[in-house]
Amino acid sequence: MSLQIRSNEPLKAHSTWRIGGPADFFCAPESVAELREALDWAASRGLPAHIIGGGSNTLFADRGVRGLVVKLAAGFGRILVDPPFLRVEAGAYAPCVARRAALAGLRGLEHVAGIPGTFGGLVFMNGGSLRRSLSENLVEIEAIDRGSGEFCTLPAGECGFHYRRSMFQEGRWIITGATLKLTPDDAWGIHREMLAIMRERRGKFPRHLPNCGSVFKNDTTIYEEFGPPGKIVESLGFKGLRFGHLQVSEKHANFIVNLGGATAAEVLDLTGRIKQTFADRTGRTLTEEFCRLGDF
Repeated sequence: MSLQIRSNEPLKAHSTWRIGGPADFFCAPESVAELREALDWAASRGLPAHIIGGGSNTLFADRGVRGLVVKLAAGFGRILVDPPFLRVEAGAYAPCVARRAALAGLRGLEHVAGIPGTFGGLVFMNGGSLRRSLSENLVEIEAIDRGSGEFCTLPAGECGFHYRRSMFQEGRWIITGATLKLTPDDAWGIHREMLAIMRERRGKFPRHLPNCGSVFKNDTTIYEEFGPPGKIVESLGFKGLRFGHLQVSEKHANFIVNLGGATAAEVLDLTGRIKQTFADRTGRTLTEEFCRLGDF
């Protein structure tokens, strides 16, 4: 077996929040063949296989994750430029994808330039920023069917994309890559726009402390009445407050940073307090944007 599988892997090392207990087993395949090898290894032992990317937008349980954790990251990160198309593997780092598109004079991914996650995770969550979503430019998605092991190419229009939603969140499919169709334009103009977006993000978002990215989803109906999640959390009085080893960011209240030694239990306690306060005042419900994985 060419694929290296490790036991008792500390997941905090694979989390942008730097939170999480050990995975029973862990591997990082670098090809579809190695990914299939990992899935077969888990299935032959009756173990669940959990797919992760760069570890942003994910909260790993303090007690860890049972089964095999499969990380699709740097080794699964090839990008192929074929204007106006861009074919990207799931492990490619999203800002690198945006920069590659800009260098090729292809417009459409400027809004993901500052998102610290992998491309597969963006497809999974239909991620984006500036109230835009990746699905606007997706043409087709490459994925493996967990049940049959079959490798398929799925038209984007059949993948149930909505705001921060896709059918991939139902668990049947493992995203291995996707093709985007972008708009040819002046490369320097695209680059300038990306630089402006990055400058704004550096001023607004915490960059030097571990966090998961945005904590609460930007629900469109709640936005119309109360504004974006950061404004809501700030209006509830949580901005800058410390709770144990966590702090609601002083820069942007929709970010919760790990001051060192934070636990998943502390995260759920804090987000629960924020949600309950909002519900008590408005009767409405905030929804977490991050995914939970493990033995909660």
